[in-house]
Amino acid sequence: MAKCFAMKRDVYQKLLKWKSSSRRKPLLLQGARQTGKTYILEEFGRFEYDNIFSFNFEKDRDLDQFFYRDMNPERIIGELSIYVNQKIKPGTDLVFFDEIQVSNRALNSLKYFAEQDAPFHVVAAGSLLGVKMSTPGSFPVGKVSFVHLHPMTFLEFLDAVDASRYRKLLESIEAFIPLPEAFHNDLINLLRQYYVVGGMPEAVRRFAETGNATEIRVIQQDIINSYVLDFAKHAPVADIPKLTIVWDSITKHLAKENKKFVFSAIKKSARAREYENALCWLEAGGLIYRAAAVETSKHPLKHYADPSCFKVYALDVGLLGAMAGSPIERLVQGSRLFNEYEGAFVENHVAQQLVSHFNQPLYYWRSKGGKAELDFLCDFNGQICPLEVKAGINPRSKSLRSYDLQFTPGQVSRTNLLNFKKDGKIGNLPLYAVAMLQKLITAETQP
Repeated sequence: MAKCFAMKRDVYQKLLKWKSSSRRKPLLLQGARQTGKTYILEEFGRFEYDNIFSFNFEKDRDLDQFFYRDMNPERIIGELSIYVNQKIKPGTDLVFFDEIQVSNRALNSLKYFAEQDAPFHVVAAGSLLGVKMSTPGSFPVGKVSFVHLHPMTFLEFLDAVDASRYRKLLESIEAFIPLPEAFHNDLINLLRQYYVVGGMPEAVRRFAETGNATEIRVIQQDIINSYVLDFAKHAPVADIPKLTIVWDSITKHLAKENKKFVFSAIKKSARAREYENALCWLEAGGLIYRAAAVETSKHPLKHYADPSCFKVYALDVGLLGAMAGSPIERLVQGSRLFNEYEGAFVENHVAQQLVSHFNQPLYYWRSKGGKAELDFLCDFNGQICPLEVKAGINPRSKSLRSYDLQFTPGQVSRTNLLNFKKDGKIGNLPLYAVAMLQKLITAETQP
């Protein structure tokens, strides 16, 4: 495996599997802007193929014309070969259509590449918002393989900052058995760094190279600004102010003890029907995660979710800190960062890890009447697994016990700053080990 892929080994393995498939379709790498889609695909092509031919539709608007006459893959590749003055060979060369959302016809052509006789290897990437909002009829439904790219997880961050030994340690854990305190303390310090730096590749790269967190906020702010510019590119003019208002309100909602999203907190007299479209845009662009409330614990959770009651999280904990204006100095101030803004960073971190590792929608439990609330419900192979999130080292789990009394699940879990441990049927895993949740629960519930 190429060294540059060490931080995204799961994505790399998916790309390799796609390359070796006998029923290969064009691959579309999805993800929010600035998550590293272009870099990964170009490096994949450089290491795994004789040549990679990159065509960026945003930088070269003339490329669009090659898709107007017809959708014949042989002709398109033939003319692109002339354009770059080098023959593109099927099977041994990789064709990369970057920023493909700019050209609806290029996006539509992917389904014809899926039906071709010549085995051209074609990959594409683009703004998730732009691709999803492409002209109706241009999206090649059923003709494309998808791989989703999230911001880097904490485990991937460990790889990036030369702490892969700790990733291997965490991935080897089989039960809720405490780690040596020296390891535990090191991992808490690394987690504190992750909360400030986050998982956006450029911010992580700069921090890994320099160890200087001061420059990180500039990079993060540039990324945030690029998202706002994306609103202007793709959203209807009337929705742009609403998108900005909703995006800017995320930190306000997460700073509350009750983190339920309330439209009136955006703007007095605001109504759901006025801003729901803006929320859907942000969700479609991969910029927010939405966690819906449920009052029961039945599979599938989506059938019992209340779409009018939900929480909203940012796609990356580091960007959340930049949006909130959280000072970099908190990187070295003990546990203060974990408790800041009513534990907003902690809960957002857990949401981010759950989405990235388990690729499922987010839900939380809210008792009838709203007297008890549990942060997350995970669905692992039809088993509903409750997870309580704490910002500090307080082991009390009132809501978790309330849920347990009502639904009697086989295993309940909490995550906080404490070490691994078992407290009756409650399994405690540290915040740095959220990725191990499914593995540990499966080990505990197997006969």
